[in-house]
Amino acid sequence: MGLLRMATRTAVVAGTATAVSNRVSRRQANRWSQQEDQQYQQQYAQQQQYAQPQYVQPQYVQAAPPPPAAPQKDTVTQLKELAELKEQGILTEAEFAAQKAKVLAM
Repeated sequence: MGLLRMATRTAVVAGTATAVSNRVSRRQANRWSQQEDQQYQQQYAQQQQYAQPQYVQPQYVQAAPPPPAAPQKDTVTQLKELAELKEQGILTEAEFAAQKAKVLAM
């Protein structure tokens, strides 16, 4: 009878160990599954946040009209002013010639 009792005891211990091991495995699998679900939900929420861009209505700024062009002096008036500056000694002969050439080139 001792041998039968030992075999039964071994079977009970082995069965209990298997049951506990399976239960621990299931718990770990459930925890990992929950963690994966949470990560998936977070990723999905982030994707949805970026997938649906917020439409912002463009704002148009009305450009100010360009300032009016400065009125150009006629050629004769400009030449007279240059001649006066030359007579007053403000412009040298070379400067007068250069400015005169510019006015006539316009």
